[in-house]
Amino acid sequence: MANQKLQVIPTITEAIQLGIKNVASLIATIVLYVLTVWIPYLNVGTTIGLYRIIIDMTKGKIINPLSIFNKENFRNLGNFFLLLGLLSMGLSAAAIFMLIPAIVMGIAWGYAIYFLIEKKMTPVKAMALSDKVTDGEKWNIFFIQLVFGLCFSIVSGIFMLIPKVGVVLVILLAIVFAAAAVALEAVMYRHFAEKAEALLAEAKPCCHKPEPEAPAEPEAPAPEAPAEPEAPAE
Repeated sequence: MANQKLQVIPTITEAIQLGIKNVASLIATIVLYVLTVWIPYLNVGTTIGLYRIIIDMTKGKIINPLSIFNKENFRNLGNFFLLLGLLSMGLSAAAIFMLIPAIVMGIAWGYAIYFLIEKKMTPVKAMALSDKVTDGEKWNIFFIQLVFGLCFSIVSGIFMLIPKVGVVLVILLAIVFAAAAVALEAVMYRHFAEKAEALLAEAKPCCHKPEPEAPAEPEAPAPEAPAEPEAPAE
């Protein structure tokens, strides 16, 4: 599985299936997130909580929309902000070179936050691992996200043509597509998490064979006691 690459149609199909399976919980999560994303400090925890929900989905866990408010989401905020700062500086520097390098690096570092949260890596190591697991699959990721975005644009454009209720339908569609986007992210992260596990397993030092012990030196024979002189015959 770790050696296989993402494919556009199968990945989107699997995301739709996963989204339908968790549609109620995902929509409730998205609604709660949108309602609280404007509250300072709380929005940091809910953002990290949303990442945790995606991680839980890759493991088949039941989604609890209220988990975005867990206290655990507010731990390790220093590394979270440090990673965001590094990503911002790196992408800004890449954007100087005619934008395309920024898009490439945005895809390459796209799973760094997940590795920071799930594997408790340092920001630099999380970015390096994300870059490594996406190597050779950046076009696949780009086309999957492009096709998904085009589907939303086409359907929302059709809904806008419907008089009176078109805007309402687009708003509802946006909520559904946001839930589907979370499911799509979970499907893709599961793929790259498996690749990361394989890479980390290879990087671990193999069990070293114990060095052969030096042969023990032969013990010197104990000195024999001198023979007692025989008694003279009478």
